[in-house]
Amino acid sequence: MRKQLFTTVIAGAIAQVTLAASLLGAVSDVRAEPEPIAAEPITERHTFTDHVSVQITQALDGLPQQTVDIEDASTVVVVKFTIQPGAVFPWHTHPGTVLISIAEGEFVFVFAEDCVKREYGPGTALVDPGDTVHTAYNPSAEQETVVIATLLGAPEEGALTIPVGEEESVALDEQCGIDRTQIAAGHSGH
Repeated sequence: MRKQLFTTVIAGAIAQVTLAASLLGAVSDVRAEPEPIAAEPITERHTFTDHVSVQITQALDGLPQQTVDIEDASTVVVVKFTIQPGAVFPWHTHPGTVLISIAEGEFVFVFAEDCVKREYGPGTALVDPGDTVHTAYNPSAEQETVVIATLLGAPEEGALTIPVGEEESVALDEQCGIDRTQIAAGHSGH
């Protein structure tokens, strides 16, 4: 009788532990849901020991040639962005110039100036002059996109991304044909 009671108590305790573990697993699965766009600093803001200036010129189809002169590029920061399928950056600018390398997946970059959806894949790179309003997104329905962003001429402190206002954002979405619900569903509309 004692042995049977002991076995019943142990079995009940094991069942409770198993139930608790499965509930905790369910909770941790819910919490493990990735952010739509996760930013992971690779470096803090670093400063070159000497004065550094940079000039970058790029010519993109459909836009006039752009030349960016960074008189003081002495502060640099590197960030890894993991962009979930269908995730869209808000319309924004930067306080410096950003060199973007696509490490994994697909990446679409859109300047508000011309609304062209420029597509990039792994092993490609682009220059974001920083002071021009733009957005970007992962057009895939299934695969994450990983980009490495190197910001030159970053301020020593403060925001690295400056979003436009809500009203301007809505107007730019309409002007450029950015349907965030369609992109989020994995349909980039192109």
